[in-house]
Amino acid sequence: MQNRIFQQIAKSEPLLWQKIKKHWQQGKIVIPKNPRHKKLKPLAIGKDLKIKINANIGKSNECSSLKEEMKKLKIVEKYGADAVMDLSVGQGIRKYRQAIIKATSLCFGTVPIYEAVEDCGGIYQLNIKNYLETLKKHGEDGVDFVTIHAGLRRKFIPHIKKRLTGVVSRGGSFLYRWMKRYHQENFLYTYFDEILKVCKKYSMTISLGDALRPGSIADNTDQAQIGELKELGKLVLRCKKARVQVMVEGPGHVPINKIEQNVKLQKKYCYGAPFYVLGPLVTDIAPGYDHITAAIGGAWAGYFGTDFLCYVTPAEHLGLPSLEDVKEGVIASKIAAHAADIAHGIDGEWDKKLSAARKKFQWDKQAKLCLDPEKFKKYRNKKSKNMRSCSMCGKYCAMYEN
Repeated sequence: MQNRIFQQIAKSEPLLWQKIKKHWQQGKIVIPKNPRHKKLKPLAIGKDLKIKINANIGKSNECSSLKEEMKKLKIVEKYGADAVMDLSVGQGIRKYRQAIIKATSLCFGTVPIYEAVEDCGGIYQLNIKNYLETLKKHGEDGVDFVTIHAGLRRKFIPHIKKRLTGVVSRGGSFLYRWMKRYHQENFLYTYFDEILKVCKKYSMTISLGDALRPGSIADNTDQAQIGELKELGKLVLRCKKARVQVMVEGPGHVPINKIEQNVKLQKKYCYGAPFYVLGPLVTDIAPGYDHITAAIGGAWAGYFGTDFLCYVTPAEHLGLPSLEDVKEGVIASKIAAHAADIAHGIDGEWDKKLSAARKKFQWDKQAKLCLDPEKFKKYRNKKSKNMRSCSMCGKYCAMYEN
């Protein structure tokens, strides 16, 4: 990695470029960067940096179109995501992937096993040969990071059977069913060295997938999850030895009082590799509002040391996200990341500027500074006749004359 990239990244981070380079050399920061992704704006994820967020888009078997997913991409970019993953399933995945990569400067990720299943004709036709063929396509197309569920082992099957919600990772469930059918070890684990060769050739960062993340509060921090986490730590060392950048994915559904423990365990077992979490969701009872449950968990996780948050939309557990769902998910995740950054003493000046504008009743300036200017203006224009104060207190506004 050339020094100019570290220098470019440092312009928007709280660290000097030399410190970023040192953490990168230690594997505590990753800079996913496939040179075939021509429009890519370099992104650093990891120790002592601002917390980054990822947004998932992509078609399902049931619905959606390339046009719709490209609209989602524009929303993801507009509202401040740092990375985007294409989680498309079904036929024609490559067309979606190539179009999105060509269109965006955001760091771009995929889960290759989704396409491998489609291309080979189903879960039970999977093998390392067709998986590697698919992985190479992703590298050729310019994918910057790939999720690989290589830590799921046969020895965890007895622990999985004790769970309330079993395996909730889609990629993980493919491998779980494959292992049960053939009574063989996960081929992604068995042939991990071959995977490393492909990722190194195309400069793809590996995101070690948490196939056994808890899908319910009841399953959090159980033997299956922690067993896989330890395996992921061993794979981190293999990635470092092969000089392939690596980060580690994490839970999932976790109550607030277990979030610190989960983050510390990941950092311990995975040698300080950047931690990438889905949520975590702090309760199971809020379908339709899981962007909120995830933002609560994400803020706590970020405070305790998580580096990368995957957004959750209001449609989580319910269906394919709409354009509005994508917007809500990005903003909720941005709030969580920024709240944790403030707690780390980073980026508080943004809040200070908005509060100063609020004190001076500078509504236009507040709109420009906030995460969602359109919503700000909608509420302001709809309910406020007094152009100085808002409609809540009117002439009795607490900020008058103080």
